[in-house]
Amino acid sequence: MRPKKQENPPQDELFQVRLETICNPANALVRLADQMDWDHLDEQFSSLFSSEGRPAIPTRMMVGLTLLQSLYSLSEDDVVNRWAENPYWQYLCGETFFQHRPPIARSGLSKWRKRIKSKGMEALLQQTLAVGLSVGVVKASSLKRVSVDTTVQPKAITHPTDSKLLNRSREHLVKLAKAQGISLRQSYQRKGPQATLKAGRYAHAKQFKRMRKSIKTLKTYLGRVVRDIERKTDIVATELKDALTQAKRLLSQNPRDSHKLYSLHEPHVACISKGKAHKKYEFGNKVSVCVTNKEGFIVGTQGLEGNPYDGHTLKGALDQVTELTGIRPKRCYVDRGYRGHGVTDTDVFISGQRRNIAPAIKKELKRRSAIEAVIGHQKTEGRLGRNLLRGLLGDKVNALMAAIGYNLRLILKALSCWLQILKELFGSLAGCHYQSLSLAV
Repeated sequence: MRPKKQENPPQDELFQVRLETICNPANALVRLADQMDWDHLDEQFSSLFSSEGRPAIPTRMMVGLTLLQSLYSLSEDDVVNRWAENPYWQYLCGETFFQHRPPIARSGLSKWRKRIKSKGMEALLQQTLAVGLSVGVVKASSLKRVSVDTTVQPKAITHPTDSKLLNRSREHLVKLAKAQGISLRQSYQRKGPQATLKAGRYAHAKQFKRMRKSIKTLKTYLGRVVRDIERKTDIVATELKDALTQAKRLLSQNPRDSHKLYSLHEPHVACISKGKAHKKYEFGNKVSVCVTNKEGFIVGTQGLEGNPYDGHTLKGALDQVTELTGIRPKRCYVDRGYRGHGVTDTDVFISGQRRNIAPAIKKELKRRSAIEAVIGHQKTEGRLGRNLLRGLLGDKVNALMAAIGYNLRLILKALSCWLQILKELFGSLAGCHYQSLSLAV
């Protein structure tokens, strides 16, 4: 059923305290809550629910928790548990009285993300853009000049090695076969971990001939288990069938193959090389980020599947910016990895370009490198440094949450700067309370 409306009771309760009396109206989170268009978000997300059944959690509550999770880069457990300790968080989520219990179960946030999907997260990113325009963090004229770049979003998986993947696949098959009552001839429960341990030790000692021999032994163990399962059953469950497909893929792939399997629970993970000295390879997916050239405010981000060529992703990035802002960028600044992009409706300037460049465009082209700092902040302060969400949908949602958190930090910083200006203007006035002055302004 559609989410129920949050009502503001006009009458006080005897044993409850109103958040209005606790929270400072000049606080940045309070002012952010007043700037958000909650009714518009409620209309957007209400269509995702059926008209029957139990009423869902209010939209403002779920959106507020998602914004807090993106802003502070918290897990579902942390944001739900800490919500009951912070009155400002409760005010942002639409509560009237101070609450002492968590508002929802931890799984509610992950289920809500699966319901709204990436389009719903794009609506939240669009809302941060609207708030940024109203606060003055970004100007409307800046939306016509953007910078685009890509980065790698590492997935939360262990470092893949052949020995580890082969042994883990064998263990998974043995476990599924036992659950279905299939009696295996031999499970290699003792020999498998021993061969894995030897392969790691040989690799550390740079005895690669012995290491390859141990890996070949692990392939033999896995192949025997696969053939034993296929001989003893004709009707295979879906989970066991997928595990057999992954095992055969591991047995057939070679070191120099493309589209290799690097993780059993995240089979879509790709190996991406970005030319970094400290980290030669990263395992995850590529993310496209688009920011305004002047302020560095994120106006679009996309979690891409695998490792596509940068030039092929530019058109999709500009289309997303047009959809979110309603303005088609006139000038776009990219690095040399975007050569051969094929975009004709937007003027694209590549880093290092010298001919037919006006002074204004040359100045903006120098600002292109500022997007690297934006990506760095998303990785160190946000969620882009390690993606903990599962699947292809998790790749897209995590990239959007990192962008939402970055924009919110810029907005809160701007709101705090306004408070500092108010203090300097009115702090010296005798007999005048700063809180009442901020309300008047």
